[in-house]
Amino acid sequence: MSVLRTIFIYVFLFLMMRLMGKREIGKLSIFDLIVSFMIADLSAIVLDDIERPLVDAIVPILALVLLQIGMSYLLLKSRKARNLIEGEPAVIVRDGKIIDSMMAKTRYNLDDLLMQLREKDIPDVSDVEIAILETSGKLSVFPKVEKARLTKGDVQNDGSKLRPFRMPIPVIIEGRVQEQELTDSGYNHIWLKQELRKKGVKDFKNVFYASVDQYGNIYIDLRDT
Repeated sequence: MSVLRTIFIYVFLFLMMRLMGKREIGKLSIFDLIVSFMIADLSAIVLDDIERPLVDAIVPILALVLLQIGMSYLLLKSRKARNLIEGEPAVIVRDGKIIDSMMAKTRYNLDDLLMQLREKDIPDVSDVEIAILETSGKLSVFPKVEKARLTKGDVQNDGSKLRPFRMPIPVIIEGRVQEQELTDSGYNHIWLKQELRKKGVKDFKNVFYASVDQYGNIYIDLRDT
Protein backbone atom coordinates (compact mmCIF):
# COMPACT_ATOMS: atom_id res chain seq x y z
CA MET A 1 0.00 0.00 0.00
CA SER A 2 2.79 2.43 0.92
CA VAL A 3 4.52 1.71 -2.40
CA LEU A 4 1.39 2.57 -4.35
CA ARG A 5 0.95 5.79 -2.35
CA THR A 6 4.55 6.74 -3.10
CA ILE A 7 4.12 6.08 -6.82
CA PHE A 8 0.87 8.06 -6.89
CA ILE A 9 2.42 11.03 -5.07
CA TYR A 10 5.43 10.93 -7.40
CA VAL A 11 3.25 11.00 -10.54
CA PHE A 12 0.97 13.65 -9.03
CA LEU A 13 3.87 15.92 -8.09
CA PHE A 14 5.47 15.43 -11.50
CA LEU A 15 2.28 16.64 -13.16
CA MET A 16 1.98 19.58 -10.76
CA MET A 17 5.57 20.68 -11.36
CA ARG A 18 4.98 20.53 -15.11
CA LEU A 19 1.91 22.72 -14.67
CA MET A 20 3.97 25.31 -12.79
CA GLY A 21 6.30 25.67 -15.79
CA LYS A 22 9.93 25.00 -16.59
CA ARG A 23 12.53 26.99 -14.70
CA GLU A 24 16.11 26.24 -13.79
CA ILE A 25 16.80 25.65 -10.09
CA GLY A 26 19.15 28.64 -10.00
CA LYS A 27 16.43 30.89 -11.48
CA LEU A 28 13.66 30.05 -9.02
CA SER A 29 12.16 33.08 -7.30
CA ILE A 30 11.57 33.28 -3.55
CA PHE A 31 7.89 32.58 -4.18
CA ASP A 32 8.74 29.48 -6.25
CA LEU A 33 10.99 28.17 -3.48
CA ILE A 34 8.32 28.69 -0.82
CA VAL A 35 5.74 26.81 -2.88
CA SER A 36 8.21 23.99 -3.56
CA PHE A 37 9.08 23.63 0.13
CA MET A 38 5.42 23.60 1.15
CA ILE A 39 4.55 20.99 -1.47
CA ALA A 40 7.43 18.82 -0.25
CA ASP A 41 6.21 19.10 3.37
CA LEU A 42 2.61 18.27 2.43
CA SER A 43 3.75 15.24 0.45
CA ALA A 44 5.88 14.00 3.34
CA ILE A 45 2.88 14.14 5.70
CA VAL A 46 0.82 11.59 3.76
CA LEU A 47 3.83 9.44 2.98
CA ASP A 48 4.86 9.20 6.64
CA ASP A 49 1.34 8.48 7.87
CA ILE A 50 -0.24 5.82 5.63
CA GLU A 51 -3.49 6.04 7.62
CA ARG A 52 -3.96 9.62 6.53
CA PRO A 53 -6.11 10.12 3.41
CA LEU A 54 -4.32 11.35 0.30
CA VAL A 55 -6.84 14.15 -0.07
CA ASP A 56 -5.17 15.88 2.91
CA ALA A 57 -2.19 16.53 0.66
CA ILE A 58 -3.78 16.68 -2.79
CA VAL A 59 -6.18 19.55 -2.06
CA PRO A 60 -3.59 21.89 -0.45
CA ILE A 61 -1.05 21.08 -3.18
CA LEU A 62 -3.60 21.86 -5.89
CA ALA A 63 -4.35 25.16 -4.14
CA LEU A 64 -0.63 26.02 -4.01
CA VAL A 65 -0.16 25.14 -7.67
CA LEU A 66 -3.09 27.32 -8.71
CA LEU A 67 -1.74 30.15 -6.55
CA GLN A 68 1.69 29.78 -8.15
CA ILE A 69 0.24 29.77 -11.68
CA GLY A 70 -1.83 32.87 -10.89
CA MET A 71 1.21 34.61 -9.42
CA SER A 72 3.33 33.70 -12.45
CA TYR A 73 0.70 35.21 -14.74
CA LEU A 74 0.64 38.38 -12.64
CA LEU A 75 4.44 38.66 -12.74
CA LEU A 76 4.37 38.11 -16.50
CA LYS A 77 1.96 41.02 -17.00
CA SER A 78 3.17 43.47 -14.36
CA ARG A 79 6.70 44.85 -14.07
CA LYS A 80 5.86 46.52 -10.75
CA ALA A 81 4.75 43.17 -9.33
CA ARG A 82 7.97 41.53 -10.54
CA ASN A 83 10.10 44.20 -8.90
CA LEU A 84 8.12 43.97 -5.67
CA ILE A 85 8.15 40.16 -5.37
CA GLU A 86 11.37 39.11 -7.14
CA GLY A 87 13.43 42.27 -6.70
CA GLU A 88 15.49 44.11 -9.30
CA PRO A 89 18.94 43.39 -10.75
CA ALA A 90 21.64 45.39 -8.95
CA VAL A 91 24.69 47.00 -10.57
CA ILE A 92 27.59 46.27 -8.21
CA VAL A 93 30.54 47.19 -10.48
CA ARG A 94 30.60 50.05 -12.95
CA ASP A 95 33.67 51.07 -14.98
CA GLY A 96 35.98 49.03 -12.75
CA LYS A 97 34.63 50.52 -9.51
CA ILE A 98 32.84 48.46 -6.87
CA ILE A 99 29.62 50.03 -5.63
CA ASP A 100 29.98 48.83 -2.05
CA SER A 101 26.76 50.47 -0.88
CA MET A 102 24.86 48.28 -3.34
CA MET A 103 26.83 45.23 -2.22
CA ALA A 104 25.83 45.94 1.36
CA LYS A 105 22.20 46.44 0.34
CA THR A 106 22.11 43.09 -1.47
CA ARG A 107 24.22 41.37 1.23
CA TYR A 108 26.76 40.34 -1.41
CA ASN A 109 30.37 40.10 -0.22
CA LEU A 110 33.75 40.54 -1.87
CA ASP A 111 34.60 36.84 -1.75
CA ASP A 112 31.48 36.01 -3.78
CA LEU A 113 32.24 38.79 -6.26
CA LEU A 114 35.86 37.77 -6.83
CA MET A 115 34.94 34.08 -7.09
CA GLN A 116 32.29 34.70 -9.74
CA LEU A 117 34.65 36.96 -11.68
CA ARG A 118 37.29 34.18 -11.68
CA GLU A 119 34.68 31.70 -12.88
CA LYS A 120 34.16 33.99 -15.88
CA ASP A 121 37.94 34.20 -16.54
CA ILE A 122 38.10 37.82 -15.38
CA PRO A 123 41.10 38.25 -13.06
CA ASP A 124 40.45 41.65 -11.55
CA VAL A 125 37.67 44.12 -10.84
CA SER A 126 39.43 46.77 -12.92
CA ASP A 127 38.80 44.59 -16.01
CA VAL A 128 35.03 44.96 -15.59
CA GLU A 129 32.97 47.54 -17.46
CA ILE A 130 29.79 46.58 -15.62
CA ALA A 131 28.70 43.70 -13.39
CA ILE A 132 25.06 43.07 -12.56
CA LEU A 133 23.81 40.85 -9.74
CA GLU A 134 20.69 39.21 -11.12
CA THR A 135 17.64 38.38 -9.03
CA SER A 136 18.60 34.69 -9.29
CA GLY A 137 21.90 35.42 -7.51
CA LYS A 138 24.02 34.96 -10.64
CA LEU A 139 26.48 37.61 -11.75
CA SER A 140 26.36 39.00 -15.29
CA VAL A 141 29.71 40.52 -16.23
CA PHE A 142 30.68 42.68 -19.20
CA PRO A 143 34.46 43.17 -19.49
CA LYS A 144 36.07 46.31 -20.81
CA VAL A 145 36.60 46.22 -24.57
CA GLU A 146 40.39 46.32 -24.35
CA LYS A 147 40.48 43.48 -21.82
CA ALA A 148 37.97 41.43 -23.78
CA ARG A 149 40.19 41.56 -26.85
CA LEU A 150 43.31 40.62 -24.94
CA THR A 151 41.66 37.57 -23.43
CA LYS A 152 40.98 36.30 -26.95
CA GLY A 153 44.69 35.98 -27.71
CA ASP A 154 45.51 39.40 -29.11
CA VAL A 155 48.99 40.85 -28.74
CA GLN A 156 50.10 44.11 -27.22
CA ASN A 157 50.50 47.28 -29.30
CA ASP A 158 54.21 46.62 -29.82
CA GLY A 159 53.45 43.18 -31.28
CA SER A 160 54.88 41.25 -28.32
CA LYS A 161 53.10 38.36 -26.70
CA LEU A 162 51.40 38.88 -23.37
CA ARG A 163 53.38 37.87 -20.30
CA PRO A 164 52.47 34.73 -18.35
CA PHE A 165 49.44 35.59 -16.27
CA ARG A 166 49.38 35.86 -12.47
CA MET A 167 46.24 36.55 -10.50
CA PRO A 168 46.11 40.02 -8.89
CA ILE A 169 46.64 39.76 -5.14
CA PRO A 170 44.18 41.51 -2.78
CA VAL A 171 46.22 43.65 -0.34
CA ILE A 172 43.38 45.61 1.28
CA ILE A 173 39.88 44.33 1.94
CA GLU A 174 37.30 46.57 3.61
CA GLY A 175 39.95 48.89 5.07
CA ARG A 176 42.16 46.10 6.44
CA VAL A 177 45.62 45.36 5.07
CA GLN A 178 46.07 41.71 4.16
CA GLU A 179 49.49 41.19 5.72
CA GLN A 180 50.29 37.77 4.30
CA GLU A 181 49.12 38.64 0.80
CA LEU A 182 51.12 41.89 0.86
CA THR A 183 54.27 39.98 1.84
CA ASP A 184 53.63 37.28 -0.76
CA SER A 185 53.35 39.92 -3.47
CA GLY A 186 56.84 41.16 -2.56
CA TYR A 187 55.80 44.51 -1.11
CA ASN A 188 55.48 46.10 2.34
CA HIS A 189 53.54 48.75 4.25
CA ILE A 190 55.87 51.57 3.17
CA TRP A 191 55.34 50.78 -0.51
CA LEU A 192 51.60 50.43 -0.01
CA LYS A 193 51.34 53.80 1.78
CA GLN A 194 53.35 55.47 -0.98
CA GLU A 195 51.11 54.04 -3.69
CA LEU A 196 48.00 55.16 -1.83
CA ARG A 197 49.39 58.68 -1.38
CA LYS A 198 50.10 58.89 -5.12
CA LYS A 199 46.38 58.42 -5.64
CA GLY A 200 45.43 60.86 -2.90
CA VAL A 201 44.48 58.26 -0.29
CA LYS A 202 45.74 59.01 3.23
CA ASP A 203 44.35 56.11 5.24
CA PHE A 204 43.94 52.37 4.67
CA LYS A 205 40.48 52.62 6.24
CA ASN A 206 39.28 54.71 3.29
CA VAL A 207 39.96 51.80 0.90
CA PHE A 208 37.22 49.26 0.28
CA TYR A 209 39.36 46.99 -1.91
CA ALA A 210 42.88 47.12 -3.33
CA SER A 211 44.92 44.60 -5.30
CA VAL A 212 48.32 44.38 -6.96
CA ASP A 213 48.80 42.76 -10.37
CA GLN A 214 51.81 40.98 -11.80
CA TYR A 215 53.25 44.24 -13.15
CA GLY A 216 53.14 46.01 -9.78
CA ASN A 217 50.13 48.10 -10.71
CA ILE A 218 47.79 48.74 -7.82
CA TYR A 219 44.03 48.86 -8.21
CA ILE A 220 42.21 50.88 -5.54
CA ASP A 221 38.50 51.10 -4.91
CA LEU A 222 37.58 53.66 -2.25
CA ARG A 223 34.65 53.40 0.11
CA ASP A 224 31.57 55.25 -1.03
CA THR A 225 31.19 58.60 0.72
